[in-house]
Amino acid sequence: MGRRKFKVKFKVWLEKDGEIVMGLGREKLLKAIKRHGSISKAAKEVGISYKKAWSYIKAMEERLGKKLVETKIGGAGGGGSKLTEEAEKLIEEFDKIIEKVEKALKVNKKRKK
Repeated sequence: MGRRKFKVKFKVWLEKDGEIVMGLGREKLLKAIKRHGSISKAAKEVGISYKKAWSYIKAMEERLGKKLVETKIGGAGGGGSKLTEEAEKLIEEFDKIIEKVEKALKVNKKRKK
């Protein structure tokens, strides 16, 4: 068998009681909400419907038992959304996990035969 170059791929997500709490897509959604201050704009950026974005947010909040996104209903000044401190912590911890996995893969690349 000739030498082939394989590429290692991985997906990381967090579960609670067998249900997904956080993954790369949900993290992108939360970060987009932080940038835009809007669930609608964030959903558009990550390529999902507003309804789907809300379903992800609600599922994460229910599984964690914590509020992740605070919303303000529109009016003359318009509405908006912002992440809670809990959401910020969740993103930070998830980023640390991703970094550790990536670092582990790089270390394994250097292993000798």
